[in-house]
Amino acid sequence: MRTRLQTAEQLTLTDEETRLLQQGLVEWSGPARCTEEFAVAMGFDDTEDLNRRGDRIRTALAAKEPLEPMDWARALLATELAFASEVVGSGYEWSTTTGWSDDVTVKILRSTQLKLIRTVSPLVGRGLGTRPDPKERPWTS
Repeated sequence: MRTRLQTAEQLTLTDEETRLLQQGLVEWSGPARCTEEFAVAMGFDDTEDLNRRGDRIRTALAAKEPLEPMDWARALLATELAFASEVVGSGYEWSTTTGWSDDVTVKILRSTQLKLIRTVSPLVGRGLGTRPDPKERPWTS
């Protein structure tokens, strides 16, 4: 399957929305506590891949480089989970560690979700939210 790389600008993401996704990925290096299973459900191979690929995605976002749909999905899910989950994410610590209030975060997250839904929803059950089939990976590395 050939994937179409898109920039944040092509997806009409604002700089604020892009920064939120970057921050969501950063949280997995801090207060968020990922398990192997959650890393896989977010589209990563494991927690090591979350850290390695998460850094690459953050760097690409900062440089305004295009990303594959799966990387947009990874960034969005990582941000949603880091923000909302007290069990494995940053939860109540989000505003302390990021400087983003819950009110501002929800507003920006909702607009980001609306802009990314067409790009990421076709991946659900095809590498996103499931164990990857080693014979078929619907995205490229």
